[in-house]
Amino acid sequence: MVCEICGKQGARVRRISRTYGRGKNLLVVQGIPVVDCPHCQESYMTPQTLRQIERIRRHRKTTSVERPVRVAAFAQ
Repeated sequence: MVCEICGKQGARVRRISRTYGRGKNLLVVQGIPVVDCPHCQESYMTPQTLRQIERIRRHRKTTSVERPVRVAAFAQ
């Protein structure tokens, strides 16, 4: 895959989870495709991915299931 930022071959897609909102409005979206480039060290989402995330967020009541989530604080 060619990186859209540096134009070099070798970019790969990996899947991540990302949270949006907090408290009762918390939404966790799993399996988001992110492009990682080993040459320029950039990570980015395609416009199609960003549109899909916005659609999921707008229709969160019908596109998501409610599950309990454990939360841990990172302590230094």
